[in-house]
Order: sequence, then C-alpha cells, then structure tokens
Amino acid sequence: MRSLLQATAIVGALALVPAATSAMAEVDTQSYRELDTFMDVFNRVKANYVDKVTDEQLIKGAIDGMLASLDPHSSYEDALDFENLRIQTEGNYGGLGLTVTEEDGVVKIIAPQEDTPADRAGIKAGDYITHIDGKLIYGSSLDDSIKLMRGKPGTKIALTLVRPGRDKPIEVTLTREVIVQKPVKWEVRGDVGVININTFSESTGADTKAAILAIDKALGHRPLGYVIDLRNNGGGLLTEAISVSDAFLDHGEIVSQRGREATDIERYYSESAIPGDLTHGLPLIVLTNAGTASASEIVAGALQDQHRALVMGERSFGKGSVQTLLPLGPKSALRLTTARYYTPSGRSVQEGGIVPDVAVPQLSDPDYKTRPVFRENDLRRHLINEVKADDPILTEDTKDDPRFSATAEDLEKKGVDDFQLEYAVKTIARLGGPAQVAAASSKPPAPAAAKAATPKKKP
Repeated sequence: MRSLLQATAIVGALALVPAATSAMAEVDTQSYRELDTFMDVFNRVKANYVDKVTDEQLIKGAIDGMLASLDPHSSYEDALDFENLRIQTEGNYGGLGLTVTEEDGVVKIIAPQEDTPADRAGIKAGDYITHIDGKLIYGSSLDDSIKLMRGKPGTKIALTLVRPGRDKPIEVTLTREVIVQKPVKWEVRGDVGVININTFSESTGADTKAAILAIDKALGHRPLGYVIDLRNNGGGLLTEAISVSDAFLDHGEIVSQRGREATDIERYYSESAIPGDLTHGLPLIVLTNAGTASASEIVAGALQDQHRALVMGERSFGKGSVQTLLPLGPKSALRLTTARYYTPSGRSVQEGGIVPDVAVPQLSDPDYKTRPVFRENDLRRHLINEVKADDPILTEDTKDDPRFSATAEDLEKKGVDDFQLEYAVKTIARLGGPAQVAAASSKPPAPAAAKAATPKKKP
C-alpha cells in the first residue's frame, strides 16, 4: 500500500542500514542455490511467453512480487516514486487531493485532503474508483491510475465511484487544482484552540508550535484548552511526530522502535525541558479516526500514555511499523520495513491501533453506519502484533451519550457539520461554564493556516 503512508522514520532508519548490511553476511549461502530455480523460470518465460517481454519487465515484476510477499508497506521505489518524493519536497502538484491505495485491482480512497476538489465533491474514505473519464481502470496499476488523475490545473476529469452501502455508482466531475499541502491549520472556537494537523512533513513540528502561539495571540490570553485534530492524517516523518509530541510534553518517553534483534532498540524522549510544555499543562483532547495512522498514532499514543491528553473519536488505523529508504541507484530505492514502534507504555499499535478514551461517532456523516471501515488489519500480509496485551478497563459506561442519537439531518439544521469536533470543543468549553459552551457553539471565523509544507503521494 505504497500510496497510503510516507516512511515513518527516515532519520532513525539511517542507523539501521549498517545492521542490515552485516545481516546480509550472515545469510546461509545455501539459499543462493534457489536462484538457479529463479533463473530457470526467468529464461523459460522470456523464451516461451506468448508476447515478447523485456528483462526490465521481468526483473521489476520479480522484485515487486518478492516485496509484496513480505508486508503491505515494503516496496521498490522507481522513477515515478522519486517524482512523488519531489512533490513532497516542493509542496504542490496539479491534481485532486486524494490519498489512494489499490485493493483487488481497484483504486480505493484512503482519504480526501481537506478543501480540495475531491473533498468538495463529497468523495469519502472507503470509496472505490472504477472509471476515469469513462474508461474502466480495473486491473490497471496504481501508478497508472495516479498519472491519469494528476494533470494540468484547470482541466476537468470525470470519476465513477462505488460506495459500499449505495446501490448505484456515483458520478462526479472535478476540476484539477494546484494542491498545496498545509500541514497545520488552526482556529479558535470560543476560548478553545483547535489545531488541525494533516500530515507530518518537514515543517509540521515548527508549524504546530507556531499555531499554539498564534492561538494565544488571537485570544489575547491562553485558551481553556486545545483540540488536536489528527483525523485522516496518514502519517509522515518520525522526527516531526516527535517534535509535535514534544510541544505538549515536558518530560518522558515519546516512542521507541525495535528491529529484528532484541538489542536493536532506539528510544526517543521529550527534550523540551526549556521551555517545556508550550501549552502550560492546559487540557488537551486528541481526535482520531480510522484514517489516523503511523506518525499520527505515535503522537496520539504518546500523549495518551503520558496522561497528557484525552483521546476521543474512533480507533485509529493501526500501522505500527517503520519503513527505511535504502538507495539502490540515482533514481531507485528500496522501501523496507525494518522495525516496529511502541508507545511509552510498551504498547504496539500494529493491528489494534490507538483505542480512544471516549468513543465518539461521526454523526455528521450520514453513511457512517453503513460505510465499511478500512484499517491495517484488513491488509493482506500485514505484520502480526507480537505484543498481545489486554487494555485495562478503568471504567466501563455502557450507556451512550444522549447526543449520539442525533441524525446528520438534525445536526445540519443546527449548523453542526462536524459532530466529533463539536463534541471535543464543547467538552473543553465546559471548563469555562455555559457561556463558554455557547461561544464554542457559534460559527468560528475562517481558519488560519501555518506555513504550507509538503504533501503526501496523492493524485
């Protein structure tokens, strides 16, 4: 699933490269005899296949098949993938604003980026794209489909979508735009600061810290607390996940990563004793859903385990593995899963994800009950969580909040277009009393944005 997540750790991965090199020397030489079988198949296919095939075609197919047999996140990065890395660096591209993957020969939507053509067209996570401009794309490669969706800003494209729970396909026509990733956006609702983190790219940590200061300045005083929105954040750089976590912590471990060997452990700690927690210990709520993955799960897990924040929303995606980029040439690299990461309490989020302290459904989505949820444990050959531990149940409330009975139509009439965010903001606003709840319920001004940074691989 190359398109879903960026490598979780690039800096940390560099320390693993020498270990991988030494491990190669330990490979049993007997295994190289299996290459005789491979070459026999290679030569027979090249000589007898119904169509002519090139050496490059066969070798790339063999490499892709080898890596696909390992786990969903290991892959061979060719020239197109390097173009995606260029896009991440430059921070903009012509397209629709979608994060996608491939499932059984069909392009599946992981998440639409906020305020993009895809988002405004009502495309949702879990939708399948079956046709592009009327052409069936079933069986096409994911890269070919992405090429079709990208294009010159201002040009139109028609998509046919299949949404589980809907009887008929959905036809949408979109106009490509220059997609500029804004990794961090913020707004003020009443006396509550809302920080929306969309991805973990090179400036996310700095932009998060700038958002905290901007909220204080906009209010003229410190807020009652903060909501950190990590929903549909597919992850990114480990260094930035640590930086964001560090902004809200003044001590303690943030995350650890563990490789193949028992001694191959690397731990990362909060380093901001001065100035420490930039939010001065004010209440925090972290919003998560099934699209909260990888680096964003590191942040949610660190703040939850350090008892610094209340996690609210839905269980996260459950990607607890680290991918390392190993260069193979000037325009190719191996993206290989080299470690698992663990939260401060020693939990692995692999498969299970981060379980919210308070489960809050997204009632604003009329399809939330019927639309299937897509997580790591749904992927073929996903890594198995080797640490199986039952979460202790401190309190168990079997009664749903009466507000959970509201329908999307009821909420729309009240002007609520994001129930989970509204619920989180009001939870913090209650600290200030009824007046603060009323202020938080009013429509906020247009959100500000921190300096734009880099997007993930998206069409």
